[in-house]
Amino acid sequence: MRPIQDVFDSASYPDLLVGLEGPDDAAVWRLDEDRALVVTTDFFTPVVDDAYDYGAIAAANSLSDVYAMGGRPFLALNIAALPEDLPKDIITGILRGGAEKAREAGVVIAGGHTIKDREPKYGLVVIGFVDPRQMLSKGGLRPGDALVLTKPLGFGVTTTALKQEHADPADVAEVVGWMKRLNRAASELAVEFSLTAATDITGYSLLGHGTEMAKASAVALQFDFAAIPFVSGARKYAALGTFPGGAFDNLSHFSPEVEFDSALGEQERMLLFDPQTSGGLLLGIPASRLEEFLRRARELDQPAWQVGRVHEGSGINVR
Repeated sequence: MRPIQDVFDSASYPDLLVGLEGPDDAAVWRLDEDRALVVTTDFFTPVVDDAYDYGAIAAANSLSDVYAMGGRPFLALNIAALPEDLPKDIITGILRGGAEKAREAGVVIAGGHTIKDREPKYGLVVIGFVDPRQMLSKGGLRPGDALVLTKPLGFGVTTTALKQEHADPADVAEVVGWMKRLNRAASELAVEFSLTAATDITGYSLLGHGTEMAKASAVALQFDFAAIPFVSGARKYAALGTFPGGAFDNLSHFSPEVEFDSALGEQERMLLFDPQTSGGLLLGIPASRLEEFLRRARELDQPAWQVGRVHEGSGINVR
């Protein structure tokens, strides 16, 4: 990002509330006192075999960055790179999966751009609105906040097991269901409770994105491993070592910021560096409102697990 920052001086763009300086999930441009645009883009290669599911997961993942800022997406554009010899029914499945997931979110896909490539790639450019006074960010954590996660972990290790033909179909179906689930309800709940801190857990893993939040907020995070939810097959595939390459990149890059309890083994530690696709939101919730938040989440059938706490200091501790 430094080459961009050297070209665009943030002081010259006072209406760019988020974009050039912090590591947040989307850019935010103020339109007026009550409204700001949230803009993001994401795309990736297939993580599952079914074309429709792949399109739906890619769309949910792209939309998630707007939800992570407390925004409401309304408009999107397709981004696709497709092999010339890819069967028409597969192309149709990918685009239909993305379109129907966007429609579920109340978003219209109004065009896009496609190029030829040897490996399929698909995602969305997404635009949403957010009230600048209710915006969520990675820098909004405060000492004493509870850390709440809204989807389990283990997507990366499971989908890599699928690619290596080691995965049980039931485990794959469970992970696909989570990856296709929108973060809309979790985001709306965060706004309802006037929260200030959130991020979505994607390629940098729980510990990577947690590190970003800790640094942006100038605080320390403590995670309780026993409280962290995992999909059914996560530990089984961790034992097989089916971690994607990104998990080891995350380990190399973020481990200097993390202190682990000595009782946690290598497989358990690696699960916290596992890259997620269309993962849940990690929210900071004032301790005084935690029980009320969790009760409201149950009323809305929105999964939510308290996985840790925020403290003064720096770095991350996993006990």
